[in-house]
Amino acid sequence: MGVDTGSGLESRLLDHAWPLLAGRPLVALTGAGLSTDSGIPDYRGPGSPRATPMTFGEFRSGEAARRRYWARSHVGWARMRQAEPNAGHRALASLEVSGRLRGVITQNVDGLHRAAGQRTVVDLHGRLAEVICLDCRRRSPRPELQRRLAELNPGFVETHGADVASAPDGDAVLDSVAGFRVADCLACGGVLKPDVVFFGENVPPDRVALCYAMVEALLPDSGPPGALLVAGSSLAVQSGLRFVRRAHKSGIPVVIVNRGWTRGDELATVKVDGGCSEILTALARGLAQ
Repeated sequence: MGVDTGSGLESRLLDHAWPLLAGRPLVALTGAGLSTDSGIPDYRGPGSPRATPMTFGEFRSGEAARRRYWARSHVGWARMRQAEPNAGHRALASLEVSGRLRGVITQNVDGLHRAAGQRTVVDLHGRLAEVICLDCRRRSPRPELQRRLAELNPGFVETHGADVASAPDGDAVLDSVAGFRVADCLACGGVLKPDVVFFGENVPPDRVALCYAMVEALLPDSGPPGALLVAGSSLAVQSGLRFVRRAHKSGIPVVIVNRGWTRGDELATVKVDGGCSEILTALARGLAQ
């Protein structure tokens, strides 16, 4: 495995990765490190704040937990929806337009790949922009819920959101959520939850199967041999690591771009230790030549 650190990242990226990536179709697997340049904190990158996201079991435990979640999310969403795609997102979108990138599997829930113009995206963990009722399964847009929460809690964002920090999942870090009123499903009065996979939940099996199919389509018997490009993920959880393991086991080259250690480093054909924006921009420019 080649490991790249230090200065001159762009030139060394091309030196290490070019023989692997030139002429190959790609699938990208992305994580939170890709969105840090858009102002969304990372979970496990160097210098990241300690993260203790709410588990699914805790969310389902009662009204107090849901009040805490939705109060924090209400303030955090007001910030997250203003985030814009960065150079890394745009680089991947340009690789798709050029025909080099077949699609993106993202562990992120921020929707920034689609905002950058990416067309083939599997949102492995769902998207914060959608809400689901746990009782009747009705889906609705997040802005609709945001409006209802604002009506139920007038001035809450303005009072609590000025100086508080944001957690890696986009929620605000609030000391008190006393008095916050939670909205129920308009159709059945049931419990509303963002349509994302919480810790303690499983990714839907059909979504996992689709991602495996994308990786396996990189095998030479399915067309020109391809490569898996991992960008901004520590691969600390199995939901993303399993696709790297499948690629490695199948002999598909794996290129990892990330700041710091990842759980998939020993499976990588090339590891580039650096920021996604600059590395992916250089990669897209080099592959376009």
